[in-house]
Amino acid sequence: MKHFAFWISILLGFPSFCFAQQASTPPNIIVIFADDLGYGDLGVFGNPNIQTPNLDQMAFEGQKWTNFYVAASVCTPSRAGLLTGRLPIRSGMASSNKRVLFPDSKGGLPQSELTIARLLKSVGYQTAAIGKWHLGHLPSHRAIDHGFDSYFGIPFSNDMNRVESIEGLNWIDGQIQLAEEERYQAYNVPLMRNETVLEQPTDQRTLTKRYTEEAISQIKNRNGKPFFIYLAHSLPHIPLFRSEEFKGKSKAGIYGDVIEEIDWSVGQILQTLREEGIAENTLVVFTSDNGPWHIFKTQGGSAGPLRGAKGGTFEGGMREPTIFWWPGKLQRGVVMDMATTLDLLPTFANLSLAKLPQDRVYDGFDLTPLLIGTGKSGRETVFYYHGTEVFAVRWGNYKAHFFTQNEYGTQTAHPITVPPTEILSQKTEHEIPLLFNLAEDPGERLNIAEKHPEIIAHIRTILLAHKQSVVPVENQLEK
Repeated sequence: MKHFAFWISILLGFPSFCFAQQASTPPNIIVIFADDLGYGDLGVFGNPNIQTPNLDQMAFEGQKWTNFYVAASVCTPSRAGLLTGRLPIRSGMASSNKRVLFPDSKGGLPQSELTIARLLKSVGYQTAAIGKWHLGHLPSHRAIDHGFDSYFGIPFSNDMNRVESIEGLNWIDGQIQLAEEERYQAYNVPLMRNETVLEQPTDQRTLTKRYTEEAISQIKNRNGKPFFIYLAHSLPHIPLFRSEEFKGKSKAGIYGDVIEEIDWSVGQILQTLREEGIAENTLVVFTSDNGPWHIFKTQGGSAGPLRGAKGGTFEGGMREPTIFWWPGKLQRGVVMDMATTLDLLPTFANLSLAKLPQDRVYDGFDLTPLLIGTGKSGRETVFYYHGTEVFAVRWGNYKAHFFTQNEYGTQTAHPITVPPTEILSQKTEHEIPLLFNLAEDPGERLNIAEKHPEIIAHIRTILLAHKQSVVPVENQLEK
């Protein structure tokens, strides 16, 4: 009977057949989340000057995803979406007035939310959060309050708690007078282990290395349990820091040095998995929280062929370079189907045989069929939120912009026919939405709205249905 069910599952293309026998040994899972990494910042995604051999090899051995999105184009809501599988608007982790949490914020991820860590912990996983949290630093909102057994990292962005009396820093113009050994002291960010402050200000020059050491320690001290590691790098978010070994290593300046050290970190983690003999039972996902911060020019990364950047809803703000790696389990190659970080929670639930509570709306889809090559993505739509409003919607190959607004430091929010002198920073509503065919025009240059009113009408219907599914909740970012 068991063998009969196995072959039936193959014939029917049932997505979970490869994992049915893993109930007693579910896969280890590692999510590596960069901060402000652009679509064009990795070698395997086309960067000509930054060397990323480990990520390149990771993609060659696994899957390179070219249409992978995040839940928002800024830090806090993007992280909330990844960990809960729900659009940030549903948890109160989105705001149009105060787009991220700050050191004086009182709110954070509500206890009512189910995180990946809490879900996996319910089926016996050892869970660890490493790096930037940025979902609340007060009790009930911290990583250890949301299903993580341990936490090591900084509670918010590495540019917060700026010491205003320290002069000599101007990242926008690249005018940095302070020596690097003094520079980190201008940001009074605490490094924490669970509830204890280990160091303040954090010496950010060695932070990538220390995060890597912590991840390796978690892998080696897994206590016979499957594990989930959420490694959220603080970089390449400004201010940029790298360890001594990576100074001047890249052709692309300090930004390239930072990316190459993150690539080194990935290599160390994958090598540890091989040495421990658990690579074939560990799924590793690499992506970023949002696009490059263009206000910092050459020190803010690149979106490659995509238009836009961090803070905006053009592709460069929310489409991220993404790699899945699982030796012997994934169907290797390039995946062009649409997917988002919202899809990770339901995928991990399937792989771990954890049951998702049915008392809430989820916005993700199980990616298992795409991982193992038995099917396509269930996702047809991506909603591009700017704070609490949907600015754009992608349906299939088509994307309609109902509102546009300049990103941080760019002028890409308006059609390129508009003279730069007329480009304003405020939100602009488009009576006839801008429409782009992303399959033919991923750079969003040719507005085809006049040719396809029927597509715009259909996308309007999708947006209306989505808005009706959103129930108002307390806004956590404005507390």
